[in-house]
Amino acid sequence: MNLLAFDTSTEWMSIAVCRTGVPAPWVHSAAGGARSSTHLIPEIQRLLAQAGLQLAQLDAIVFGAGPGSFTGLRTACSVAQGLAFGAGVPVLPVDTLLAVAEEARVQTGSTEPLDITVLLEARMDEMYAASYQYKSSLWKPVKPCSLIKPEALVWDGRSMLAGNVFAAYGTRLPDGPGLRLLALPTATAMLRLAPALLAAGGAVPAAQALPTYIRDKVAQTTLERAALKTAAQALAAPLAVSPLADAPLGPHHP
Repeated sequence: MNLLAFDTSTEWMSIAVCRTGVPAPWVHSAAGGARSSTHLIPEIQRLLAQAGLQLAQLDAIVFGAGPGSFTGLRTACSVAQGLAFGAGVPVLPVDTLLAVAEEARVQTGSTEPLDITVLLEARMDEMYAASYQYKSSLWKPVKPCSLIKPEALVWDGRSMLAGNVFAAYGTRLPDGPGLRLLALPTATAMLRLAPALLAAGGAVPAAQALPTYIRDKVAQTTLERAALKTAAQALAAPLAVSPLADAPLGPHHP
């Protein structure tokens, strides 16, 4: 299949392009964060040129839908949506935690069945956690994604932990002999996941290139900020004194 995949949900930006009949994909990875908004599209164009593909020749545009960085997810979704609209191709949203599980599976060369709990940094002293099982060449979700403190992780102590939280929260996680593996959601992992997800009907129209948010409120909208500002000004305004009153209102008045 001809596929473009990218992920900007973490501190790294990962992009990959695969072309029918070519065994190895064209790959680019670099520091992400704020750089993703300016570097993602030029790098996509560069990889497509190397692969000799036009956007309209793609079978789908695959992107990391989250959970992850709020800004990173907005970047990925807006780019996926814009490119897909222009080229008339569908998009394939991929669970970024599942992409981490797939990346960890390949890194270790583990044979099936394989149980992995994925942990991704969520900031604010929290992490995203989800569990998956790889069996019969397919991934199955075991525990849905949740947003938790490191100490709140429920883990059997034996299955693999994979993600990017160990430097920050490693001492706060439950103990056990299970392997801890540094892994990120990569575009190549998403390319490997794509055929099964597409076969299962995971592709959607460009308008549905939407992020997966686990933390509901990460920023205030313009209207919310305006409402808070108005409320603050009202509270700060001096209290009016009735001209009929004999004395100013005392501290016991509201």
